[in-house]
Amino acid sequence: MQLPPKVTERAFERLSEIGASAEGMALRVAVEGGGCSGFQYEIKLDAPAEDDLVLEGQGERVVVDSVSLPFLADAVIDFSEELIGARFVIQNPNATSSCGCGTSFSM
Repeated sequence: MQLPPKVTERAFERLSEIGASAEGMALRVAVEGGGCSGFQYEIKLDAPAEDDLVLEGQGERVVVDSVSLPFLADAVIDFSEELIGARFVIQNPNATSSCGCGTSFSM
């Protein structure tokens, strides 16, 4: 049984700060082919679609499409603030390796 991804409180707080739900938007986390390691994450604000898994917290939503879901099983969607900048990050136990940019991985 695959567990859905989890979203941290920090990620929901950041979505709230940028007013995503007020615009009717959600944070879309998708996986597509490409990147330097074979797969890459696409993270953007988007309107939820009918077949999306919707993860809700603090009045905000994170959505994952049905094709990307198996790649994100048991992953953690977080928000990180570092010296190099602030961004949403994915901690994915399914990835066997990832590249330095953090947006590309292999399985």
